Amino acid sequence: MIRATNISHAFEKPLYSGVNLHIKPKESLAILGISGSGKSTLLNHLATMLKPNSGIISLLEYEDIYALNSKKLLELRRYQIGIVFQAHYLFKGFNALENLQVASIMSKQSINHTLLEKLGIAHTLKQGVGELSGGQQQRLSIARMLSKKPKIIIADEPTGNLDTTTANQVISILQNYIIEEEGALVLATHDENLAFTCSQVYRLEKETLIKEK
Repeated sequence: MIRATNISHAFEKPLYSGVNLHIKPKESLAILGISGSGKSTLLNHLATMLKPNSGIISLLEYEDIYALNSKKLLELRRYQIGIVFQAHYLFKGFNALENLQVASIMSKQSINHTLLEKLGIAHTLKQGVGELSGGQQQRLSIARMLSKKPKIIIADEPTGNLDTTTANQVISILQNYIIEEEGALVLATHDENLAFTCSQVYRLEKETLIKEK
């Protein structure tokens, strides 16, 4: 479902080289590492947003996603990949419900109100984004992402603004989702306990991706 083969990348200095990953349907993979180690950059490769300097990314039926034209790549990102950013990228002038409606229209999928209850944000739908706490905004961005029914979820610190109990609930929702939909989840986190709930765990350090589980 997801395969990264011999991935290398650098900006002013090398970030990593020789990165290899393989994720099957219903699996989750966590990447640990300090800030600046390259976790977010690696996620961007998998999310179709940044071509690596070398190596091949395969997603779903596409053997080399960066060989696709820009229109096909955008289509893949819009309909098959769900992305959770550290910055939530919510529409600030809209309320919570309107943010969900935009995603629903673009993806041609209905809003899952049961999911909103599970995430504890069903009561916030009429509130403006600026009135929501950081944790509520994070959960809204996750609900918006799941509303389009992606096959692949790429999440950068998806529980960074959440307390431990809520963080565990959110990860459970994401992991149950990929099992039910036969999808795959890749996340970057600083939370060791959260990481080890995933099927596979890697640590990115000293320009190398090391498997820990």
